[in-house]
Amino acid sequence: MKTLRLKPAKEKSLLRRHPWVFESAIARGGADAGETVRVESHDGKFLAWAAFSPSSQIRARAWSFVETQRIDAAFLTSLCARAVNARALFDLQSDGVRLVHGEADGLPGLIVDRYGDTLVAQFGSAGVERWKDVLADALLGATGLTKLYERSDASGREREGLKPVTGWLRGQPAEGLAAHPTEISIREHDWQLSLDIATGHKTGFYLDQRDSRKRFAEIAQHRQFRRVLNCFCYTGGFTVAALAGLKAAGALEGATLTSIDSSLPALERAKAHVALNGYDGATCDWLDADVNASLRRFIEEGRTFDAIVLDPPKFAPTVAHAERAARAYKDINRLALKLLGPGGVLLTFSCSGGIGADLFHKIVAGAGLDAGVDGYISERLGAAPDHPMTIEFPEGEYLKGLVVVRK
Repeated sequence: MKTLRLKPAKEKSLLRRHPWVFESAIARGGADAGETVRVESHDGKFLAWAAFSPSSQIRARAWSFVETQRIDAAFLTSLCARAVNARALFDLQSDGVRLVHGEADGLPGLIVDRYGDTLVAQFGSAGVERWKDVLADALLGATGLTKLYERSDASGREREGLKPVTGWLRGQPAEGLAAHPTEISIREHDWQLSLDIATGHKTGFYLDQRDSRKRFAEIAQHRQFRRVLNCFCYTGGFTVAALAGLKAAGALEGATLTSIDSSLPALERAKAHVALNGYDGATCDWLDADVNASLRRFIEEGRTFDAIVLDPPKFAPTVAHAERAARAYKDINRLALKLLGPGGVLLTFSCSGGIGADLFHKIVAGAGLDAGVDGYISERLGAAPDHPMTIEFPEGEYLKGLVVVRK
């Protein structure tokens, strides 16, 4: 077994069972991409078994901190089964479920979502790439399904020295037969939604916002908003949620919902979601436009809104991008707060791992100060429970949300 020897005092994070070993912490040692290595302290004490990545700054990702553990097919199969079984602990109210959430489930770099009878997997590290066939079989065995689509096209693969790969990994039809459709319908709460696993963002959909969408529906039902603005709306999840809440309150008639995204195909799917769920009576405006420019125009026009959702894309993929991202988050929140009427509600999010919860709070506070707006933070929101964060890996808390009520 090949060995990585760390520099003095660089073992502290592994002793806390944090799974990452950075290049700068390694004194000597190496291996092939994805190969299992023994990680030792500077004085030769065992720390972890890890997958080696010669191209990434995260040079090794820990599989196990138990010296007697064998890293083999049986071990990885047991991790997949444990992750799948853990999702039964939660009432997720959806047949779209995150089954494997990378480091939180002991499988660094692996993301697996289930949409109905189909699995979609992202292999994002050299370790899981090396064990791809074993993991694919283990996932199908744990779920009893037969179809697994690969969406290993996230930008993180480049940092691992891996090329993008997409397509059916398991369950391909026999030669001469039509390929399985990549268009899938799912149920979320009482709503019907659709996605394309071949072209949609991430694995096809944003399952992590499931509980926040439900919460927005509840707030809309209670507050009976008349003017709602959904920014970076993608396929309209928060728009559907607002309509569901207003319908439950008997307040659809006369309400106006404005949804903005820079992707016309996403907006077309959002429109289809509204029609699919039968939300007639409200006025829905769809803008294929830049969000920042639209908000500035709304301010010039003197418009205000009772509720605004800000769910922008990832501005800071790493801590190195945090300063620039903080300016972008501050600007977008400043504009939104200027548009929020007294007593209005802002749901604002950051999915950037490089922006911590405390920093995000400070960013929104600064945006309010610049906008001349004060507000209560009535709730903190985060990813749904099938996207867990563990004690040892705080970076797993990538999605942060605040519910701000303007005074």
